[in-house]
Amino acid sequence: MAGIPHDHYEPKAAWEKGLARRLPIVGLMYDTLMIPTPKNLNWMWIWGIVLTFVLVLQIVTGIVLVMHYTPHVDHAFASVEHIMRNVNGGYMLRYLHSNGASLFFVAVYAHIFRGLYYGSYKAPREITWIIGMLIYLLMMGTAFMGYVLPWGQMSFWGATVITGLFGAIPFIGEALQTWLLGGPAVDNATLNRFFSLHYLLPFVILGLVVVHIWAFHTTGNNNPTGVEVRRTSKEEAEKDTLPFWPYFVIKDLFALAVIMAVFFAIVGFMPNYLGHPDNYIEANALATPAHIVPEWYFLPFYAILRAFTDEVWVVQFASFITGGIIDAKFFGVMAMFGAIAVMALAPWLDTSSVRSGRYRPMFKWWFALLVVDFFVLMWVGAMPAEEPFNTISLIASAYWFAYFLVILPLLGVIEKPLVQPETIEADFAAKKAKSGGGEAAATPAE
Repeated sequence: MAGIPHDHYEPKAAWEKGLARRLPIVGLMYDTLMIPTPKNLNWMWIWGIVLTFVLVLQIVTGIVLVMHYTPHVDHAFASVEHIMRNVNGGYMLRYLHSNGASLFFVAVYAHIFRGLYYGSYKAPREITWIIGMLIYLLMMGTAFMGYVLPWGQMSFWGATVITGLFGAIPFIGEALQTWLLGGPAVDNATLNRFFSLHYLLPFVILGLVVVHIWAFHTTGNNNPTGVEVRRTSKEEAEKDTLPFWPYFVIKDLFALAVIMAVFFAIVGFMPNYLGHPDNYIEANALATPAHIVPEWYFLPFYAILRAFTDEVWVVQFASFITGGIIDAKFFGVMAMFGAIAVMALAPWLDTSSVRSGRYRPMFKWWFALLVVDFFVLMWVGAMPAEEPFNTISLIASAYWFAYFLVILPLLGVIEKPLVQPETIEADFAAKKAKSGGGEAAATPAE
């Protein structure tokens, strides 16, 4: 697809022309800042800058923390306490880093659900969506390995439970688990592996973020209407767009300032609110915690993992037809990763010709139920593996898969969408005419 017509950087001075011929960095920066952006973007489009800022924050604070951390089972816990008590500003660096992970996932979940509602995964942005899901998977892996590093009780037993899942894979599971752990159990080799990967993966994420930004700069931003920017001429494109600088940069920076104010209030006044008290006890392989709970951002998928027990008929059926190869543990692992895979496949599962959920009346209700379902899964993931939580998690897990595999494909066939605005300019003008009122009225398509 051709890019949106706009003015490009034209070097004027001799040194600018010389630099442009050898290293066109100024032109790249200019085109990035001045890229035409749909002028009707709402406040749900501010999460990109939050994610970029937090990624940089995590890398910078992580580099400093590494200078004082010792990746050895005999010293890891003490080195974290040393950071907290003896390093100048160490407690603040650690709290920024640990709570920064939570802000990272708050922003990424808002970013993902915004994309799901407004159809940002639809053509021509499928590759952008897939790259985003890869970033999300790497974030989960990085966060999990980082949670192991303090070597507290929840760190140790969380690593034991999660790495044990790989052992459930038929035929290769035991060898894969041993390779991942560096031995028969979670020990010093495991801590060293996780430390090394936790330090490396953020830079891989940073590289993928650059590709992600490059991808949507190529296709152009989606917007709340789902209507594409007109590309037939520069004049028409200018009616649908505004330069990213200064309009959206200032808007994003304002939103970032508000979010950072809340974030620093949490870091300053309640830094351990999202942590688990057992992680302030040094790891002990002989004392199992009463209730092993992962970090809150893993809870929805942890609930899906636990939902499929031996009593569930679909697990029994899968075990029967595979001769026992697929047991409840392996089925739960497949369901957990499958829950992420179905999100990645949304561009091909959604059969509707209308991109934005704003003009899909039936879709709005099913999507709202999906959001509620996500929070229900998060809640039951933190509860003990007993009734009624087992039944609730099974129902919530079933709806998660039903939404992507059944509801989305069917809605494209049976749903009658509302009339969309012809252009972004028309949508913007309608909003302006309402002087800050609600969305422009939409009527059923004839």
